[in-house]
Amino acid sequence: MTKHFEYNESRRGFMKLLAGVGAGFAFAGSLGTFSANAVAAGAAKGKTITAGIAYGLSSLDPLKATGAAPQAANLHIFESLVDLHPATREPYLALAAKEPEKVDATTYHITLREGATFHDGKPVTTEDVVYSFERVMDPVNKSLFVTFIPFIDKVTALDDKVVEFKLKYPFALFVERLNIVKIVPKHIIEAVGLDKFDANPVGSGPYQFVSAVKDDKIVFKAYDAYNGKYPATAENMVWSLLSDDSARVTAQESGRIQAIESVPYLDAERLKRKSKVEAVQSFGLLFMMFNCSDPVFSNPKVRQAFHYGLDTQKLIDFVFLGNAREATSYVQETHPDYVKASHQYGYDAEKAAALLKEAGVDKLEFELLTTDTSWVKECAPLIIESWNKIPGVKVTLRHLQSSALYSDFIGTGKYRVVVAPGDPSVFGNDVDLLLSWFYRGEGWAKARYRWFDTPEFKELQGLLDAAIEKDTPEARRAEWAKAFNLISEQVPLYPILHRKLPTAWNDKQLTGFQPLPTTGMSFLGVDVK
Repeated sequence: MTKHFEYNESRRGFMKLLAGVGAGFAFAGSLGTFSANAVAAGAAKGKTITAGIAYGLSSLDPLKATGAAPQAANLHIFESLVDLHPATREPYLALAAKEPEKVDATTYHITLREGATFHDGKPVTTEDVVYSFERVMDPVNKSLFVTFIPFIDKVTALDDKVVEFKLKYPFALFVERLNIVKIVPKHIIEAVGLDKFDANPVGSGPYQFVSAVKDDKIVFKAYDAYNGKYPATAENMVWSLLSDDSARVTAQESGRIQAIESVPYLDAERLKRKSKVEAVQSFGLLFMMFNCSDPVFSNPKVRQAFHYGLDTQKLIDFVFLGNAREATSYVQETHPDYVKASHQYGYDAEKAAALLKEAGVDKLEFELLTTDTSWVKECAPLIIESWNKIPGVKVTLRHLQSSALYSDFIGTGKYRVVVAPGDPSVFGNDVDLLLSWFYRGEGWAKARYRWFDTPEFKELQGLLDAAIEKDTPEARRAEWAKAFNLISEQVPLYPILHRKLPTAWNDKQLTGFQPLPTTGMSFLGVDVK
């Protein structure tokens, strides 16, 4: 059974940062309360899942866990009321026992799964749900995740099983966005404090946290009392933190671990001798961003020139070995709401030169700033090679650590052009979320690419708002198409390409494993022989 949730009512209330709607919501898999047959007590004794993670360890508390490794770990440690399957991106009931009940346009009731407990054995309560949402919504905590749920007005426990959500305005993706907030145990956090909880997180997911050592490993074990959709199938799970590409490849090739993420493109064919290797198309961007307050780059013709002047296919062929697609819209072509944008930037050096001439630019020198991400560093020399072929243009290059790039240069406005990676799809996959990450409100447009005071920015906000007010997915998609067209023409920040993410795993040992279209790995529903 599949059920779609759509609003026939127009939006009420008001619009704030990152609100949005998208295509209809559909639950994946069976609905209703899960039976006792799903209890994880059958996790095989002595079985261990091993993995190599490409990113470092940072905060695990889901109030502030935005890093790639913590995000992946928390898929296994914590649950939301409704979660998104990491591979298919389809929503499924997690701590919710049944489909959320829509009482009216701005009211939902959600019943908790019977018998759900935290890893200390205490039951998950409606009070825990209220607490989890309120701590994210509390401005004192400055949680990034509040920007994804601005439509929630109030969360109330009606009794020990049902939670009521009051919305500020009708929001068609309310149920899917529940994935944003992980439910945490109020009694533990209040007893030990946030710092100790971060060091020893406790959730209700199929695996419980055992230990973590920065730059070394994260250790999990099965939570046998788990009774949700994806019980643990192995007694233990160990993730080695291997940010060095060669170390990660060697660990997989030697058989020391069973799966690795972020396979270097050059090593993919070699790993296929002993492992299954698959590259999944992602939203993940390599984007070009301009300081639009700069007198030269305030002109969209200049910004367009550097898109036309970039031989993107050369990047795809030489750096990604074919594992990327040139951007033809803001979202990748495999996205369910993809619409081809009005402006396409195939390599055309003559067009680039003509646009600069139209803009009155005869000579232009600047420094391109990029992050020091390995594949970005490989792209950068080819980018400036293309640009330096444009008459009158001279570009130099500087790589910076991401933290320094954003704090010392982008945040202060001391830059002209940046090329960097980005992927908000790790938080969700609906078009409004993906667009709003870069383009709604003050976050990026005012503080980073400085396009906030333009009439085109105002027009874009209207298009995003208009999409929310539409009653059907088709009508919303039409408004999003207008937004895609506008940003493809203005390109204050715009994708160069959408890359594929290669993952390698031992398919003779792991069954049910699926590579993800985002950073990280998931072992939900994965068994080990």
